[in-house]
Amino acid sequence: MSMTTGTTPPGPSAPDDDLHTDVCVVGGGPAGLALALMLLRSGVRVALLEKSTGFDRAFRGEILQPGGQRILDDLGVLTAARDAGACELEGFQLMDRGRVLLDIDYRLLPAPYDHLLAVPQRHLLDALLAQCRALPGFRFLDGHRVGALVEEDGRVTGVVAHGPGLRRTVHARVVVGADGRFSKTRALAGIGAGRVEAFGHDVLWFKVDAPDRQTGYVRIHRTAGNPVLVHDSHPGKLQIGWTLPHKSWPELAARGVDEVRRELATALPQFADLIEDSVGSLSDLSLLDVYAGKADAWTRDGLVLIGDSAHTHSPLGAQGINLALQDAAVLHPVLVAALRAGRLERERFAPFLDARMPAVDAVMKMQGMQAKGMFGTGGPVAARVRSGIARLIRHSPLGRKITHRVAFGHPPVDVRTDLFTTGPTARAERTGSSKG
Repeated sequence: MSMTTGTTPPGPSAPDDDLHTDVCVVGGGPAGLALALMLLRSGVRVALLEKSTGFDRAFRGEILQPGGQRILDDLGVLTAARDAGACELEGFQLMDRGRVLLDIDYRLLPAPYDHLLAVPQRHLLDALLAQCRALPGFRFLDGHRVGALVEEDGRVTGVVAHGPGLRRTVHARVVVGADGRFSKTRALAGIGAGRVEAFGHDVLWFKVDAPDRQTGYVRIHRTAGNPVLVHDSHPGKLQIGWTLPHKSWPELAARGVDEVRRELATALPQFADLIEDSVGSLSDLSLLDVYAGKADAWTRDGLVLIGDSAHTHSPLGAQGINLALQDAAVLHPVLVAALRAGRLERERFAPFLDARMPAVDAVMKMQGMQAKGMFGTGGPVAARVRSGIARLIRHSPLGRKITHRVAFGHPPVDVRTDLFTTGPTARAERTGSSKG
């Protein structure tokens, strides 16, 4: 028995508007596009729904960890994304009133992934989409929103999509929700977001023009006020994230942009002139509501959630894109096997859950510890303890082990290129660094 769940407003629809495919991916972010490309190269038909009609919009997350770079290299898209414009970053530094308290040096990692990479997300998405478009079996439905799930005997068998002036049903053997932290797919499936208020801060994001003053690092500046995150961004900019006590922004914003600029300049006096030039109004600032979230379930019969749809993280440690790409790489062989077996019950997705849930839990735990270490207070005693821990991490094998886990994941994840039947069938020489 077939039925739909969700809101399906009236609109034109006809049998010709229906689409049949193997996998319907909802969401054209890094997770959705990377998974689509892996599946297409494995001979699987994919329809991808993306509510936007282009990628030329503001994205906050743009730092690629080495593990994410390696996955993109396996897919043959890293070079194109880099060539469109990117910034190499040598590592993370925790600054305490101008002094380097903690230096996590990525140059100690094995080449070619001995750095972080700040890539405008539109460059990454354009590179992935171009590869998908070049393969048979791909349908890209941009400007389409998911309005309902199609179900048959309790199993998800497709979605109802609303596009410009029409409504169409996408029939699929599997639906993958990759539509972000506010996932409509997750909501339509009746799955709770599992939000946890694990962090005491929100982050106010903005960019400033700084063509001659980029640092080559991701730096967190501990100040007398609220800590500030700063890293290079292409082209010739600095991305700045100002941490604020949770839910305090409306009160600060009510004081006006001049007061906001004054407080920012106090926190980052070395960039006060850039802030003055680049922050003209409150609309130049974007607030990120920081919280952790782990969906109550990641699977149903015929449905899988990945990336932010399944788990949401703070920006600390630059893990968001990395985790999304790893989700896609782990789910890819699981879906290929399930499709070949003709069995799409949730039990078939257990290997994905078994691999990814512990990894996500570990990142959430790590981010909680990072938040306490980088943003915590506690007076002189806490500062001395923090400084001692920082020295231990900086100068011991434990520090190198932690850096490797943050950079590549635990365990590291590779793409199953042996399953590729269309396009390149073997992993090309990895090109993660342009260094000679």
